[in-house]
Amino acid sequence: MKNAVNDGVWSGTWVARRLGVELEGDEHLTDLLGMALRRNPKRAHLLVSHVLGKHVPQSPAVVHGHGVRLGHRVRALLGDVEAARAVVLGYAETATGLGHSVADGLALAPYLHSTRRPVAGVTPAGGFEESHSHATSHLLLPEDPALLAGDGPLVLVDDEFSTGNTVLNTIRELHARHPRRRYVVVALVDMRSAEDAARLDRFAAEIGARVDLVAAASGTVRLPEGVLEKGQALVAEHERADAVPGAVPGGEVSRVELGWPAGLPDGGRHGFTPAHRARLEAALPGMAARIADALPDGSRRVLVLGFEELMYAPLRLAAELERTVPAEVRYSTTTRSPVLAVDDPGYAIRTRLAFPAHDDPADGPGERYAYNVAGAGFDTVVAVVDSAADTPALHAPDGLLARLAAHAPHVLLAVVPAHEPHLPERPAMLPDPLRGPAFSSYAPEEVGWLLQDLSGVNLEAPTEEREEAVQNGGAHYAESLPVEYQPSERYQALFHAALETSADRIARAVGVVTETVLTERGGTPVLVSLARAGTPVGVLMRRWAEQRYGTELPHYAVSIVRGRGIDANALRWLAAHHDPRDVVFVDGWTGKGAITRELAAAIGEFERAEGVTGFDPEIAVLADPGSCVRTYGTRDDFLIPSACLNSTVSGLISRTVLRADLVGPDDFHGAKFYRELADADVSVAFLDAVSARFAEVRDEVDAAVKELPAEDRTPTWEGWRAVERISEEYGIHDVNLVKPGVGETTRVLLRRVPWKILAKAGAGADLDHVRLLAEQRGVPVEEVDDLPYTCVGLIHPKYTRGATGADGRAVNV
Repeated sequence: MKNAVNDGVWSGTWVARRLGVELEGDEHLTDLLGMALRRNPKRAHLLVSHVLGKHVPQSPAVVHGHGVRLGHRVRALLGDVEAARAVVLGYAETATGLGHSVADGLALAPYLHSTRRPVAGVTPAGGFEESHSHATSHLLLPEDPALLAGDGPLVLVDDEFSTGNTVLNTIRELHARHPRRRYVVVALVDMRSAEDAARLDRFAAEIGARVDLVAAASGTVRLPEGVLEKGQALVAEHERADAVPGAVPGGEVSRVELGWPAGLPDGGRHGFTPAHRARLEAALPGMAARIADALPDGSRRVLVLGFEELMYAPLRLAAELERTVPAEVRYSTTTRSPVLAVDDPGYAIRTRLAFPAHDDPADGPGERYAYNVAGAGFDTVVAVVDSAADTPALHAPDGLLARLAAHAPHVLLAVVPAHEPHLPERPAMLPDPLRGPAFSSYAPEEVGWLLQDLSGVNLEAPTEEREEAVQNGGAHYAESLPVEYQPSERYQALFHAALETSADRIARAVGVVTETVLTERGGTPVLVSLARAGTPVGVLMRRWAEQRYGTELPHYAVSIVRGRGIDANALRWLAAHHDPRDVVFVDGWTGKGAITRELAAAIGEFERAEGVTGFDPEIAVLADPGSCVRTYGTRDDFLIPSACLNSTVSGLISRTVLRADLVGPDDFHGAKFYRELADADVSVAFLDAVSARFAEVRDEVDAAVKELPAEDRTPTWEGWRAVERISEEYGIHDVNLVKPGVGETTRVLLRRVPWKILAKAGAGADLDHVRLLAEQRGVPVEEVDDLPYTCVGLIHPKYTRGATGADGRAVNV
């Protein structure tokens, strides 16, 4: 292998010829980009930057220079006054170093990058999803909570601006908390389609903000039909040959002490200010000199290899080393991204070194990669990691250092201290749970609410105003409450008819899920329902255990908020009063599985932050039509009457509320008790109607539970895939606006501004109440043949008063 980059041939040729992918745009676009194939079921191709310093070793001066020049352009665009009020935000893991470099060019603004590494005790200031990525969850963890709280310009930096979805998700999340008038999006390459560009323009107009774009080059990728399937077939065909060329065993591994300045952050994971930058600049010559002194005599070709999100510190060390020594210095980093390697001059990823993760990652063990390192002729590799990654796995026989030593005669390890943010003290005492009749219409023994009572606060807003605020980024859905829907006599009659016909079915599902929990969890489970849809189910499970076995299971209700996580104070209370291993989380049903994912991430974050282990994030649900969990009463998508109403079937309790001016860091999330709706309350009547059938269905439950061990209950996430498909087919481009299943569709009609309802062809009485609500709100119901759910509710994707009417009635667009 002569050259790891291209041997004079464009490094996208191999993919272009085999997949028919075309790269069109600025004349120097191919100087910046090559192509490879992803090992990823969501996207076939990967645009590989020659100047980012991630997959392709490059001169550190070139890598840093590209980011600095983009930063200069942003400063010229904003002017010095606004530049000094700005915050620069980079994306993990690929653009952390680029974002830092842009901040260097801007010079006046602090920098923060998203991270996939939660830190004990640090509360996220936000989080979002990157839908096409192999690892999607991003966290924002500034040490200073005020860093993102201002209203100055926000500069968002990514290596490639492809569809714009990630940027839109970020702005939507952050704008809901701290609205701004101006955003600047920065990328090495802008590869959006005209449709994607127009979507960003519309979004900017909707939130009333200016969004500028600064890019080094622009173009588009033309993808032929069936490219994903072709790409997957190519990966399958070539991955057996995806191996590194002949290794040279026995390379030396030694350590070099950098003398990193005490207290200086290792990067932007928790914030990096201009003052931090000045300290780093002053220390770089001395640290580079120590590396230079440690290089073997006669070193001619040196690679400084960074580590995943730790891109900036290794980049600046490499750039200073490049100015210091006569050797050719190159820079790249390890990565999580699984990419096929093909040793061909027309392919961007020539070789691949694979090794186990070595920083105890939040998402568990897995494979990591270093590309274009083997066979590239490096006589010395300087591996730079942070102290959190200097673990036995790094030094293991199959670890990164050993893999590098097999391909380079000398390996130096330089460790940067991982920054540990200062954490505030937290009060030790938490209040006792709220109980009926003081809070809720349930009996006090049926459920304890780990919430605070906000009944005296005016939180309700018209549905149309809430939808407008949520979609334009002006508010989060958990910061207000919809006006409680008051059912008509006709609708109430439908509820009671549905309860009469489905009580047996619900009782069976309650029995199956409760018996499964009792059998598989053992002991005395502590039921913790996710308020509020899970609470009636938790009460029914408690009643089943009490009626059949005389066992009184503890039952609590806690708040979980999409995008914000579970109430950590509630978990602290539970851990203080029960063994976390006994806790079983309970919900009503699954849709696409968003809350399932949210809970798993939140539990992992809590355990790392608190050092408390044992909580099992698996949710037990009455119905699992989305195939998202292992513990369920049924996987059928059918009408659960408790989904038909709001508080009047949930103990007269509102949705949970999480708003900074009402819920402090040491408070439970809030909710309201609608005492004034007592005359319409059917909460206990619903529970009584179902639990009255328990004895009748016991034999059916026992038979069903007996068959469970032979069933494959592994979640398939079929629902999530269906939602992604529907989101794209209907031009919505936001999975949060697609609500699958009877329960979620009902919620859309009761609380949101619906666009249309998709109903499975031939669906019967389970949808009577949905059809009635749709009729009342003027929402079309469209029958679909291949729907995996009984129905799906679509929230209006382009909400304005003009699109839905002042009365909130949907209009076809």
